[in-house]
Amino acid sequence: MLAVVMLITVALAVYAVADGGSSESINLNLIWGYVLIVGAVASALFCALWGMVKNPAGIKGTLLSTALIAVIVVAAYMIAKGHSIQIPDLATGGFFPHSETVVTEASILVTYVAMAGAILTALFTEIYKAFK
Repeated sequence: MLAVVMLITVALAVYAVADGGSSESINLNLIWGYVLIVGAVASALFCALWGMVKNPAGIKGTLLSTALIAVIVVAAYMIAKGHSIQIPDLATGGFFPHSETVVTEASILVTYVAMAGAILTALFTEIYKAFK
């Protein structure tokens, strides 16, 4: 399955480059990106639910992780909602609406938190292994 997904991704990327970045090729790549995101979220949810069914003792950890993610997303949204960033819209000559900039900034903040969490987890895991 991974090989098929990678093959499709490479084929679409080559098509976009060979086509000179036309709207059609970019749209196909964006749609494929959305399909990959939906697939990743669906598989993560399925695996989490399957893990809870197979190991009911892990439900507490799963629920705590889900609650933490929800808190991070809501906090990022509230922080972004409080800012008034004006991003130029070159197509119309104006600015993007506030609702779109809020979603963009919240997504960026969630990404920063996820990256920091991944780096800290990797560091603490290696430190723990070194002293084990």
